[in-house]
Amino acid sequence: MNIGQAAAATGVSAKMIRHYESIALIPPGKRSPAGYRIYADSDLHALRFIKRGRSMGFSLEQIRELLSLWQDPSRASADVKRIALGHVAELNQRIAELTEMRDSLQQLAGCCHGDQRPECAILQSLAD
Repeated sequence: MNIGQAAAATGVSAKMIRHYESIALIPPGKRSPAGYRIYADSDLHALRFIKRGRSMGFSLEQIRELLSLWQDPSRASADVKRIALGHVAELNQRIAELTEMRDSLQQLAGCCHGDQRPECAILQSLAD
């Protein structure tokens, strides 16, 4: 299967497939006699794994670790759980930060008259 077909089959763009190869997240595709990349089913599984990991917000380095564990039949599930729970902690931190930003902006928007006057609590807060 060529790179375009692999992209269509996995939902990962050809550009991202090349990028994942360039950072050694996946091995480079084998080449046809004409020089085109050729992908096997195992490559497609890895690309789908990466796509799903990215959709869950894992970093590329976390995905690299998870891929390595996924491909290691002697892995310890505790290692996978450690990565997942570390990511949960990161997500909770980001949620807390986003909630704080939302609440601050909501409060500032409530203080802004939103009329023809030039005074604006939002701009004043950003300038302070």
